[in-house]
Amino acid sequence: MGLKAKDIMSRQLITVGPSTKVKELAEILVSNRISGAPVVDDKGSLVGVVSQSDLVAMHKLPHVPKSVTLFDWVIYLEGAGRLEHELEKMSGVDVDDIMTRKPETVAPGASLESIATLMSEKGVHTIPVLDGDRLVGVVGKLDIVRSLLG
Repeated sequence: MGLKAKDIMSRQLITVGPSTKVKELAEILVSNRISGAPVVDDKGSLVGVVSQSDLVAMHKLPHVPKSVTLFDWVIYLEGAGRLEHELEKMSGVDVDDIMTRKPETVAPGASLESIATLMSEKGVHTIPVLDGDRLVGVVGKLDIVRSLLG
């Protein structure tokens, strides 16, 4: 029987709210040496996840969608909404502006292998662990690395 989320997750939750300022978020991540945090509403319900990657993305150059001009028409080869979304994140002031909504989550019984696969395939670093609707822990990449130590 292999390790499960409940065996490796961090139980001491450090969460932020949607109205947490981006600067305060950076301070929380750095001072607690964590790569991300669950975002919870006033009732404690999970509404998103925010990570160092979201803070880094605020400072990148925007991705301009590829397009083709045909006569007077501009046809976008990929979603034009992606540029709008990136610009919103880049100008974010609150966690609500930069967080990932509807994040990937796992149950306490999820296997280490399934969590590692999810992180790798989806490119996520922080996965909330939900028991029903209740946030009970978080699995980060460091938790998986730490599990290798036995």
